Amino acid sequence: MISPDKWRPADGLQLEPNALRAAKESSKTLALTAGPGAGKTEVLAQRADFLLRTGLCPYPQRILAISFKVDASRNLRERVRRRCGAELASRFDSHTFHAFAKRLIDRFRPILTGQDALDANYVIGPQRITRTSITFEDLVPLAVEILRKGAVARNAVRQTYSHVFLDEFQDCTNTQYSLIKAAFQGTAIQLIAVGDTKQRIMGWAGALEGIFIKYKNDFGAVALNLYQNFRSKPRLRRMQNRMVRVLEPAAAVEDNEIKGDEGEIRTEHFDDSLGEATAIADWVDYWINEEAIPHSEIAILVSKQPDLYAELVMAELESRAIPFRNEQKLQDLSAEAIARLIVDFLLVVFGDREPDAFARLMSLLSFAGQDDDSGELSTFRQFVDETRKAQAEAPDVKIDGVRVLITKFLKELGTPLVRSLSAEYEQGLYLNMKIKETGDRIAELWEQGGSLVQALFRFSEDRAVRILTIHKSKGLEFHSVILMGVEHQAFFGKIDDERAAFFVGISRAKQRLVLTSVDHRPRPEAPVKRWDEKRSAQEEFLGYAQGLE
Repeated sequence: MISPDKWRPADGLQLEPNALRAAKESSKTLALTAGPGAGKTEVLAQRADFLLRTGLCPYPQRILAISFKVDASRNLRERVRRRCGAELASRFDSHTFHAFAKRLIDRFRPILTGQDALDANYVIGPQRITRTSITFEDLVPLAVEILRKGAVARNAVRQTYSHVFLDEFQDCTNTQYSLIKAAFQGTAIQLIAVGDTKQRIMGWAGALEGIFIKYKNDFGAVALNLYQNFRSKPRLRRMQNRMVRVLEPAAAVEDNEIKGDEGEIRTEHFDDSLGEATAIADWVDYWINEEAIPHSEIAILVSKQPDLYAELVMAELESRAIPFRNEQKLQDLSAEAIARLIVDFLLVVFGDREPDAFARLMSLLSFAGQDDDSGELSTFRQFVDETRKAQAEAPDVKIDGVRVLITKFLKELGTPLVRSLSAEYEQGLYLNMKIKETGDRIAELWEQGGSLVQALFRFSEDRAVRILTIHKSKGLEFHSVILMGVEHQAFFGKIDDERAAFFVGISRAKQRLVLTSVDHRPRPEAPVKRWDEKRSAQEEFLGYAQGLE
């Protein structure tokens, strides 16, 4: 335990003044807005370290962090663990809105009555069935109902947590905000809401307009802003700054404050999408084989419909044996703790040692409760070694054999440990569904060609170029980003929404950004409602790069 005035940022990191103030605030609720790469996640991790080390989050109280995506929730939890250490981080709960809501439902289910009443063995399924089944979309509204009806539930939550972190708050929906208000409004619990209004690209899903203003009024929050982008190189930051002048003029800085010529921006125009696809595959091939850029540090972004826009690109990459991931299908599943556990185990068993996968496997198991002192991890290492040896002596493995091995692996771990990986796994049907989906997806990727290990790399984040929509890219960053189809026909929504989306896309790049457009995109064979074959470049968006190439 140290006094607040003696605390310094963990790992000797330097924080800009507002970031340091946010990390060390001891009495006020905060609204922290920041641009891409400004270190929002790091600020939250440092704040957790400050609160736990100084005792401002007194034992046995805890810190609650709520995110919108599983991978964001996991990343924040792991960042806090690196900053605080395992012991203090054990008092940091990081959940998605839906996971937090489900925990409330499972614990306080008897509060729900009438049409909302649920049996103890309820399931989450495709439709609402009285007492026995609810949909994924029902989770948050039912949790709100529990908090509004049940003083016991409200008091339990409020006594458990002294501080609450709200990540990517610009995307908060009305129902999700109702959950926050029902749980914490009018209490002494300190909240910090972090986000970027320039990245509010979930409006189609109900994200509230002016959410930060509403939150500041409802909770009396003090507003702080972070402007410095630590992710992108100077040339890319100057392009982003040009967009900031349009999106939020007060947040822009003078160009001469962004010093340096590092970074690369290119705009490329093609007659048709086949020429575009060939060029993209050429660039990716060169970056990987000549510049030694890791596969996972390369992203190909599209505004929407990656299966259609990137169809030719994926074919070109496949013809060159360049592993890639279509994130539209993979990202949500690969972010599941059980999927990552299975894939890392199989990489260790079938791969050439794969130290990164082994380290992740051990780290995840340790976080889930395996105790090295009691010999549990040693026993598991022995199981892995024996499995590796057995597979080496029987190399002609088939997918059915892989499924049997997955079952044996999970049995070795035990049901309690596996279910402890995520609150969603407390309901066995959901867990079993994700295990089956993982096996099915491995089989599908394996059928595309190559070895089992190559399929596993395409599943995981390692050694695979990532193809995803701008919406899916939020919170991620890459060395090199290709943003395909910068055309009016791809960015055809409300201009403010499309500007925000484009800004998110270009700000994923750390060192290199390539923007492409074409004159003609043949109509795909797959059924599609809206598709214009004749294309026109989005001049405004491409104009932000003018003079920076």
